[in-house]
Amino acid sequence: MSLAAERGANGTRSAAVVLLSGGLDSSTALAWARARGFECYALTVAYGQRHQSELAAAERVAQALAAREHRVMTVDLAGIGGSALTDWSIALPEQSAPGIPVSYVPARNTMLLALALAWAEVLGARDLVVGVNAVDFSGYPDCRPEFIRSFETLAGLATKAGVEGARFTVHAPLIAMSKAEIIQAGTELGVDYAMTVSCYQADADGRACGRCDSCRLRRDGFAAAGIADPTRYR
Repeated sequence: MSLAAERGANGTRSAAVVLLSGGLDSSTALAWARARGFECYALTVAYGQRHQSELAAAERVAQALAAREHRVMTVDLAGIGGSALTDWSIALPEQSAPGIPVSYVPARNTMLLALALAWAEVLGARDLVVGVNAVDFSGYPDCRPEFIRSFETLAGLATKAGVEGARFTVHAPLIAMSKAEIIQAGTELGVDYAMTVSCYQADADGRACGRCDSCRLRRDGFAAAGIADPTRYR
């Protein structure tokens, strides 16, 4: 990860909108953006997810990593359904399986990046940062490099700033990293992972179930990184 600071034409720090869920990956992405010298505007989206305690985690992380501003926007993806993360009647997976898992939320990352893009345009920012990862969740179509590159193209076509010549960049610094590599990098950048919530069915206090696929990936990542797992399990 390069830590060279990003500077605008007048020497000031460039602004970036960082998608922050409150989980391990997005918190590391925020730390990466901060280390690069971006002035970070953190955006959290309450989309009807079962694990509501991650919203409180996002607030903690945004404060700890000195985000310039932290906003929470609400969109009702639970009203659409189709995902174990928004529909309590769909069982969450406890093991990885071939194909796209039931934890995939239809069009979620497209929507999240669209909201980040809209805020970036208002701010005059040209950089978006997202913690998607194609290694652990390769079944998710909206966590792949081709999706990120395609969204950059869309941003140039769908915004006033874009058609007037601005170029938006979507940074996905974790996309090719293993969970262990992400944890090692985040630890070096000062992320306190005890603040984060990754569990798909964490309770109101943010305690993890220890059984879902996300918990397994997180636990295995800490073990592979040789770093003590600070997760609170119920």
